[in-house]
Amino acid sequence: KMYREKGAYARAWGQSGKILLGASVALIFAVPMVQVFIQSGQASAYASMPLVLAEGVSAVSGAAWPFFSPIIGALGAFIAGSNTVSNMMFSLFQFATAVQIDLNANQAAFVVALQAVGGAAGNMICVHNVVAASATVGLIGREGDLIRKALIPMTYYVLAAGALGMAIIYAAMFWYLAWLVVVAAFLLFMFWNRGQTLEAAPASAAS
Repeated sequence: KMYREKGAYARAWGQSGKILLGASVALIFAVPMVQVFIQSGQASAYASMPLVLAEGVSAVSGAAWPFFSPIIGALGAFIAGSNTVSNMMFSLFQFATAVQIDLNANQAAFVVALQAVGGAAGNMICVHNVVAASATVGLIGREGDLIRKALIPMTYYVLAAGALGMAIIYAAMFWYLAWLVVVAAFLLFMFWNRGQTLEAAPASAAS
């Protein structure tokens, strides 16, 4: 038992402290950056960066934006290393884009929800998450392979979410069928590749 092991509590506190320190460093810099991004239009006659981006994106994507919304969430989580930071940075942008394409408040809320879903998907390929998972299961040195394999379910995740979001927002049968096709394709892929595992990298590669 843990309380009987000499130094167990010290090791536990040390490991927890390292995790907290890593998260704290990321948030200390990320949160101010997000606030600058959101509040960038306060001291000038220009619109803030999220609103400017929303205007440009809505002009390109049009009514199809909800399909792409989860992709932005996933990209934000991959770059920032956190679904939370991705949502902080892009939620206003997502809502403003939804308003630009004439969605009502409830539909715009669905678009923001798709942002959060995409951010959760992006955590699959977030580098520090992959490194931590690799160390936990003894796959140090195979992080690149893990990310490549995780790209497949992440892609399914965001495509299925985007198709379902389009179906819910526009009540369109085509998008319900598209969602079913994506789900069926992924299940077929998983069945076809069942039983395949990654082996630990050789000691020389891991070092």
